[in-house]
Amino acid sequence: MGERGTGGCCPPMDLMRSEPMQLVQLILPVESAHLAVSYLGDLGLIQFKDLNAEKSPFQRTYAIQIKRCGEMARKLRFFRDQMSKAGLAPTARSLPQAVLNLDDLEVKLGDLDAELIEINANGEKLQRSYTELMEYKLVLQKAGEFFNSALSSAEAQREYASHQSGEESLETPLLSELETANDSSKHVKLGFITGLVTREKSMAFERILFRATRGNVFLKQAVVDEPVIDPVSGEKVEKNVFVVFFSGERAKNKILKICEAFGANRYSFSEDVSKKTQMITEMVAKLEDVLLSLLPSSYPRKPVARQWMIDHFNREKGESHLPHSEYAQHRCNEEKCLVAEGWSPVFATKRIQEALQRATHDSKSQVDAIFQVLYTREMPPTFFRTNKFNSAFQEIVDAYGVAKYQEANPGVFTIVTFPFLFAVMFGDWGHGICLLLATLYFITREKKLSSQKLGDIMEMTFGGRYVIMLMAIFSIYTGFIYNEFFSVPFELFAPSAYACRDPSCRDSTTVGLIKVRDTYPFGVDPAWHGTRSELPFLNSLKMKMSILLGVAQMNLGIVMSFFNALFFKNSINVWFQFIPQIIFLNSLFGYLSVLIIIKWCTGSQADLYHVMIYMFLSPTDELGENQLFPGQKTAQLVLLLLALVSVPWMLLPKPFLLKLQHSRQQGDSYAPLPDAEESLRSEANHDSHSHEEFEFSEVFVHQLIHTIEFVLGAVSNTASYLRLWALSLAHSELSVVFYEKVLLLAWGYNNVVILIVGIIVFICATVGVLLVMETLSAFLHALRLHWVEFQNKFYEGDGYKFYPFSLALLDHEED
Repeated sequence: MGERGTGGCCPPMDLMRSEPMQLVQLILPVESAHLAVSYLGDLGLIQFKDLNAEKSPFQRTYAIQIKRCGEMARKLRFFRDQMSKAGLAPTARSLPQAVLNLDDLEVKLGDLDAELIEINANGEKLQRSYTELMEYKLVLQKAGEFFNSALSSAEAQREYASHQSGEESLETPLLSELETANDSSKHVKLGFITGLVTREKSMAFERILFRATRGNVFLKQAVVDEPVIDPVSGEKVEKNVFVVFFSGERAKNKILKICEAFGANRYSFSEDVSKKTQMITEMVAKLEDVLLSLLPSSYPRKPVARQWMIDHFNREKGESHLPHSEYAQHRCNEEKCLVAEGWSPVFATKRIQEALQRATHDSKSQVDAIFQVLYTREMPPTFFRTNKFNSAFQEIVDAYGVAKYQEANPGVFTIVTFPFLFAVMFGDWGHGICLLLATLYFITREKKLSSQKLGDIMEMTFGGRYVIMLMAIFSIYTGFIYNEFFSVPFELFAPSAYACRDPSCRDSTTVGLIKVRDTYPFGVDPAWHGTRSELPFLNSLKMKMSILLGVAQMNLGIVMSFFNALFFKNSINVWFQFIPQIIFLNSLFGYLSVLIIIKWCTGSQADLYHVMIYMFLSPTDELGENQLFPGQKTAQLVLLLLALVSVPWMLLPKPFLLKLQHSRQQGDSYAPLPDAEESLRSEANHDSHSHEEFEFSEVFVHQLIHTIEFVLGAVSNTASYLRLWALSLAHSELSVVFYEKVLLLAWGYNNVVILIVGIIVFICATVGVLLVMETLSAFLHALRLHWVEFQNKFYEGDGYKFYPFSLALLDHEED
C-alpha cells in the first residue's frame, strides 16, 4: 500500500511496528451521508466493517441500489471503450444541481446506452455494406478486364480465320461454325461465378475445385494489389478476384459449396461494367460520409460530462455499497441516520473529524456527524505506511504472511539483508553493473512506465526496481571482494602481494609464489585466480563466510523474538523461549563462528571439522594440534553442558507455567479494565483459544514439537546457509566457462568471423544464463533464507492487511 497521510499531522513512519489502530463508529445524518462518504473515500484511511454479515447480499438494505450502480458502472465502461475506439477523450464540464442525483444519472445513462447501441448496430451494418460494395467494385474491375481481354482475343481470332478461310491449317476447326449453329445438340451452355478469396487459400481453392469437378472447370484469378477489408471479420486481408466457368447445375452446386467452405465472397457480374462501377462509386462516397459523421458527431452533442459521471457514480456507490461489500450500515430510528464501524489509524483521527465537519458544512445539515472510538479486544488490521522504495520489500514479507498487529516487522531488515544475501551468491561487479544499468532505466522512466500497461513479467520487474537496484549495488560490492569482473580479476586497489620465484611457477601452486608486498588491501588477491589452489581457497573462504552470515541472521531472528516478547509483556517467552534458544544456538554454531574468526586471525592449521565432531564424541580428549586458544577444552565442556541443559529448559517449564497462568485467570472474578492499547496488545499476544478449556496435553505436545523443530532446525538451517557458498561457486565457474571456452577460444583463431560469432555467443550466454537465470535462482534462494531460516524464528504472520475504502483505488480497479 502506498504511503498515506505523511503530512504535518502524521507521525514519522515506523516500519518496525505497524501503525496503532482504533475501532471507530460513525453516525452520519442522511443529509450529509453522501458527502461524508465521498470525503472519507478521498481520504482513504478507514476500513469499514460488515455489520450485516449475517445477511445474504440479497437481504441487505441497499441490494437494489447496488445492482443499479453495477449496471451503471457497466454502461460507463461501455461508453469509455466506445470513446477510446472513436479516438475521443472525455471532457469534464459543470452540470446543474438538478441532475446530481442517482435517479437522473440512471435515466441519462440508460438513454445514452440505448442510443449508442443503436448507433453501433447501424454503423456495423453500414460498414459491412461499405466493404461489400468495395469488394464488388474490385470484382467488376478485375473480371471486366478479363472479359474485355477475352473478347478482343476472340475478335482477333475471327478476323484471322476469315482471311485464312480458303486454306487448311492445323488451327482450322474440324466443325465449321455453320454446322455447329445448325445442330442444336452441339450447343454448350457455360455459366460462371465471380468473387474474392483470401490469397493464402487461393492455391488450395483451385486444387479443390479441380478435384471436385474432375477438371471440368476453368478458373481465372487476378491479384488485388492492396489488402481488402473483409466484410465478415472487419480485418484487412490480402485477396484474389476469381472467375470460375462451369457447365451444368451439378458442377455449380459443388462450386458454391466450395466457395462457402473457403469463406469466399461471391458477387454477380454485370455486362454493363462502367455503369455499375459508377453507381457503386457514388454509393461508396455516400457511405463514407455517413460513417465519418456517425460516431464522432454523437458524442459532442450529448450534454453530459462523462468524467463527472464516473466520479459521481463512484461516490453514490460508496454511500450505498462501499467496495466489495466491505461497508456495513443499518438505519437508525425512522431512517434519520446511517451507522458505520471501521478501523482507522490513530494518527488519522483529526483528519477524519475534519472531513466529517466539512461534509456537514457543505451539505448544510443541521445535525453534526458523530465520531467516537470503540474499545474492543478484536484483532485490528495491520497497516504499514510505505513508499515506492520500501513497498516492494514489504510485499516480499507479506507474501509469506501479513504481520500480526504490532508484531515486529522483518521488512526493515529485509531492505539490507535480502539484497546482500543475493549479492553473496551473485558476486561479480561486471554483472552487477549490467543489472544496475537495466534498473536505472526503469527508475529514470518510472513516471512514464507507471502509466503504461506492461506485461506480467515487465510489471513485476518494474514493481521491484528498487529491490533490483540494491541487489545490483551489493553485487558490485561483493564482486570487489571476490575480485571478479566477468570472472576476470583486476588489480584495482593495489598490486598483488605475491610474485613468482621464476617464470616456470606461473601455473604451479602457491608454494611457487613469494610475498613481496603488503597484503592486498580489499578483497581476494588477484594472484589466486588461475592457480591450482584457487578453488580450495575460495571454497574454504565462501563456506566459512556463509556459516558466519547464517549464524548472525539466525541470532537476529531470535533477538527479534525477544523484543516481541518484551513488547507484548510475555515474560514466559522471554525466560523459557528466547534465553534457551540463544544459548543453544550459540553454544554450538556461535562457538563454530568464533573458531572460524580465530583461525582466520591466527592462520592456524586446525581442523574445525575434527574439533566440532569430537566435541560431542569425545569431549574430554586432548585437542592437540587442533587447539586454537588456551582453555579451549574447558570452554567446550561448558558450552556442551549449556546446550544440553537448554533443551529441557525450552521443553518442560513453559507448559506448566501456562497451566498455572490459566488457573489464576479462571480464579480472578474481577480485574481492572485496561486501556484500549493494552487491551489490543493483550489480545494480540494471547492465543485465540484462551477462553476455552485449557488442554495441558495439547500444550505440552505443541511445546515438544516446537522444541524438536528448533533443535533440528538449528542444524538444518545452518547447513541451509551453505547454499550461499554453492551458488556463488556455480556463478563463478559458469562465468569462467563462458569467458575461457567461448570468448578466449574465439579470440585464439585469429579470424574476424569466428571472433564476431564468439562475442555474440558470449553476450547471449551471459545475458540469458548469468543475468536472467542466475539472477532468478539467487533471488529465490535469498527468498527462502528469509522466509524459512530467518522469519520462522520470531514472525507469526497470521494478521490481516488494512484495506481502506478509497475512491482512488476503486477508480484504479475499474480501469
